[in-house]
Amino acid sequence: MHKAIIFDLGKVLVHFDFKRGYRALEGFCPYTAAEIPRRIGRTDLVQRFETGLVEPHDFVEQFSRILDLQLDYDRFCEIWSCIFTEILIPESMLEALAARYRLLLLSNTNALHFAMLRVTYGHLLRHFHDLVLSYEVRAMKPHPEIYRAALQRAGCLPAECFYTDDIANYVAAARQMGIDAVQFESREQIEREMRDRGISW
Repeated sequence: MHKAIIFDLGKVLVHFDFKRGYRALEGFCPYTAAEIPRRIGRTDLVQRFETGLVEPHDFVEQFSRILDLQLDYDRFCEIWSCIFTEILIPESMLEALAARYRLLLLSNTNALHFAMLRVTYGHLLRHFHDLVLSYEVRAMKPHPEIYRAALQRAGCLPAECFYTDDIANYVAAARQMGIDAVQFESREQIEREMRDRGISW
């Protein structure tokens, strides 16, 4: 019997598209939207930021230096967080699940994104009993440490946790920990998966 439900954030709870951010940034630097992720990808800056090893102001300074960005801190934060769009899991489902199970969020994210998410999607986040965030626990999926943190906060056995994530490798890593995990494809698909397991809301 499942006692905890664990959701990923991006492309599970809320959709996002990094290309929106790249297109918004290209007007403030000498690089095209297509070139921006290639330049950033040559560094480990985003990974260090999402594991809490770089503070927000330092991240913006280093990111801006890499791209020759001409933006102040607040404007950068607005653009950096414009990637999030529509809600994929309705609040009514989260509220009902939270009344029956321990509900957790498990996400690779960073301090800037999550500050915006708390404001814009706070009505969804308030239903979660705990938030397991990579920049706070200093580990990113698929590293076992972040799953161990989620299990500790769930307070139950791995097999008693149901977890969904849109990335297959992260699902596989959770299964290796003994968690009942499935790849997220759509709201309808995940509802079927939960019903098949006797999870109700």
